[in-house]
Amino acid sequence: MDSLTIRKAAESDIDRIMPLFESARQFMRSQGNMTQWTNGYPSRETVLADINAGNCYAGVNSQGEIDLVFAFIIGNDATYNIIEDGEWPNDNPYGTIHRIASSGRSGGMLAACVGFCLEHIGTVRLDTHADNHTMRRAAESLGFARCGIIYCQDGTPRIAYQLN
Repeated sequence: MDSLTIRKAAESDIDRIMPLFESARQFMRSQGNMTQWTNGYPSRETVLADINAGNCYAGVNSQGEIDLVFAFIIGNDATYNIIEDGEWPNDNPYGTIHRIASSGRSGGMLAACVGFCLEHIGTVRLDTHADNHTMRRAAESLGFARCGIIYCQDGTPRIAYQLN
């Protein structure tokens, strides 16, 4: 993997970030995940809100290209308060990874993201759609444990994971 520096994203990055989400949507569709990230989600407005809240991060390669983008939020995530078909292994303070996408130019992007997040807090959670087999395999290969099912604000279910 090319050298990657993770930094807070800036509003000036938005035009380089949004194509990563479009690429991720196309990749998901090619893998049979037809219902995650529909209707242009995440929108430019959502990503700008993440940036302005200081929760959006960009992974920049040695050529200055953005190869990774994700939201990382430390603190309680309300959608994780109710979990079905399982339970959280503990109540440790945690950070949550949301809206992760990569350019596809290099592998190991989730590992780079998780490594960065673990430098900031010892417990990391994420969730993904049942049909996102690529993300599920990647998370499990990094040691994330499947904890149960949570529901997004729109009511759709997601498989929830935690890594301590």
